[in-house]
Amino acid sequence: MKLVRASAFAGVSLLSLTAVPAMAQSERAPATPIESVAAGDTAEDEQLRTAQEIVVQANIGYRNRSEAAEPVLVYDTDYFQRFEPLTIGDALKRVPSVTFLSDVLESDGARLRGLDPGYTQILVNGERVPGANVDRSFFLDRIPAELVDRVEIVRANSARRTGDAVAGTLNIVLRDAFKFDGGYARVGGLLFDDGKVKPNVGAVFGSPVGPGRLLIGGNIQGRYNPKQKSSLRFSDSPENNPSFRTEDFDNREDQSDTRDGTDYNVNASYGLDLGATRAELSGFYVHTDRTETERSFEYDDPTARTGPVRTPVNGNLLTDNANVNSINQDSYSLAAKLAQDWSAGTTTARFGAARFQQDSRETEFEIDFDRAPPRFTGDLTLTDIDDREFSLGLDHKLPIGGGVNVVFGGYAQDKRRDTDIATDRNRFNLAAATRVYDQFTQSPDAFVTPFDPLLAVAGGLNRIDENRRDLFALVEGRTGALRWEAGVRRESTDVKIVDLDSGQRFDNDFDLWLPSASMKFDLTGRDRLTASVARTNRRPNFNFITPALLEAELGDNDLLGNPLLKPETAWGVDAGYERRIGRTGVAGVNVFYRRVKNLVEVANTGNEGSEGEGTFVLQPQNSGSGKAWGIEFDLSASLAAIGLSDTGIFGNLSLLDSSIRDFAGKRRFNGQSKYVYNFGFIQNLRRLDAAFGATFRKQGPAVDRIVGEEIRTTYGADLEVFVEKRLFEKLTIRAVGSNLLNGKKKEVFNKFTTIEDQANRDFDEYELEAEEAGPVFQLVARYAF
Repeated sequence: MKLVRASAFAGVSLLSLTAVPAMAQSERAPATPIESVAAGDTAEDEQLRTAQEIVVQANIGYRNRSEAAEPVLVYDTDYFQRFEPLTIGDALKRVPSVTFLSDVLESDGARLRGLDPGYTQILVNGERVPGANVDRSFFLDRIPAELVDRVEIVRANSARRTGDAVAGTLNIVLRDAFKFDGGYARVGGLLFDDGKVKPNVGAVFGSPVGPGRLLIGGNIQGRYNPKQKSSLRFSDSPENNPSFRTEDFDNREDQSDTRDGTDYNVNASYGLDLGATRAELSGFYVHTDRTETERSFEYDDPTARTGPVRTPVNGNLLTDNANVNSINQDSYSLAAKLAQDWSAGTTTARFGAARFQQDSRETEFEIDFDRAPPRFTGDLTLTDIDDREFSLGLDHKLPIGGGVNVVFGGYAQDKRRDTDIATDRNRFNLAAATRVYDQFTQSPDAFVTPFDPLLAVAGGLNRIDENRRDLFALVEGRTGALRWEAGVRRESTDVKIVDLDSGQRFDNDFDLWLPSASMKFDLTGRDRLTASVARTNRRPNFNFITPALLEAELGDNDLLGNPLLKPETAWGVDAGYERRIGRTGVAGVNVFYRRVKNLVEVANTGNEGSEGEGTFVLQPQNSGSGKAWGIEFDLSASLAAIGLSDTGIFGNLSLLDSSIRDFAGKRRFNGQSKYVYNFGFIQNLRRLDAAFGATFRKQGPAVDRIVGEEIRTTYGADLEVFVEKRLFEKLTIRAVGSNLLNGKKKEVFNKFTTIEDQANRDFDEYELEAEEAGPVFQLVARYAF
């Protein structure tokens, strides 16, 4: 029924928008932005764009080819805009090899090649940015898509960039003053499945100001994600008992999970082009207010949910849980760049300052009716994260003749991360107060009492200082049809870790040599070969290097941090073929291979755990190796060759695999989907000054295995459609329907108490969980001025 409503919505929107004529597209003028350290800035279409050209898209946007030696895929905002993605995470659902293990309607931790987000380097304007996650990854739902000029997928690393890019690099290039002229306003709203409406408004303006060019933009975006979850739990699994559904049922949980918030953001840049001297100052700021509300009921029956419940229990309700997490996040980044041409080449200096702050207040109140008298438990947890980074880079490009350049330079970064997690718990028995309790009209928070002063959790009050000093040198050139680059980077890092609760302090230093080489060879004017080899690394998770003992963290086993962990290192190879199709289209195929050493895996120290006999103290250690490989296909082209020049098609398919050995034997890298694909089309209706299109996406199952738990995750398919009408040469009205197939995420959990139980398949719990969200409809108007 919801799919029928979605189809009707698209059809009515198209008919209502096709009654008025027209539009035109402005000419482009050349621009000379400062060359970024990020590969891909030398895309074939590096030109100033007008606001009218962005708002009124007469032509279909296709994937670009980069002229840099490295293998880079470039996707301009034209490629994404018509589907009106809310965040850059939403936009990346349409590019090759990016998967997510997020909740339905969430696209946060990008997994390039299906690998953990910590294996992917995230850059904004070529610079690193801090985030809240312990694996050092940056959630891409922190960046509204409206700020973005283009996305670059850098498949293999270069000595120009920091080497934290085992899977590759995603460089998010924001709109800047050198490439945008004029202004536009955007007004829209989102309608969700439960009837909630959220606003989405913003504006961007770029113009000459004084001797340079200024760009400023802002956006206010409502965020909302209502989901319904259901879990069935058993004391055994089908592995041991084919009839487990009837014999081993334990409990059922029904949960509503709603994410409700607003993002406020602004970005600005000012650029000067004085011929031999070019300078740019840029920055962005994002503030998020977000509330995550969960209400969960556990029942002792697979289907029934009787109430009210009396004490002693004569209904089905086992527990009633109310969980609310209020989150405030602030991200900002400032960057200054100066380039100077000399007779002996070009010198470029860069300064960056970035900060991420998160304050959250989480309460969880629960009544346990599966005891007499019922017990009330209340938990309060306050989490403060403050992550700051300052960086300075200097490099010089020296031409030495014959189309060959020598590039050398240095990079310094000082990072400090402060974490403060404090908590308190109230627990008491309830007697007369719950003799009659109706879970449909009452809530556990009715029994809340004041909390005592909060105490820091074990390992929750710490400081990490990480100072790195890098040097690099490379040689690059172009000889006829061949572009090439070869270089090496030396990364020296000094890490200081302080557990402020215990006073423990640890120092850890390491040096890495990271060579790399890339080439592109034009077989013809349309056909191109690419090849790269590079050594990269991944630094340990913050929670793994904090010197704290977390009791019963992994099942009933304790987790002891290891501040002396070294980074994982990887050798990687990429090889590909691209073919230009017509004037704008590209088709490509790429194979990749990664060999990872010094893997960080949780190991058994042999010491008895806090829960007694049969449990152990576990600790992350550098041990073993793994490998990942795959093949990636992508296509982005018009059908002009068969007479359909106003029809654009796109698609990509990635087949992914890996191998690793852990405490239980052989497995894939945790969370790596076996495949991901998406395909779609855009159809221009020039006589009607309108367009419509659709995209379909599916990713394969993924399996995670850690001590005490195994998870298998599958996702349903995702369908999006849009229709648009262009009016008066400066106005576009666009309607978008997302998640039209009612996206569903399913997870199977195998849970064990000890390592021995996991090896013997002696289950503590077997759980089937599913969550679902309904379609989202968006109506947006953009006006150029």
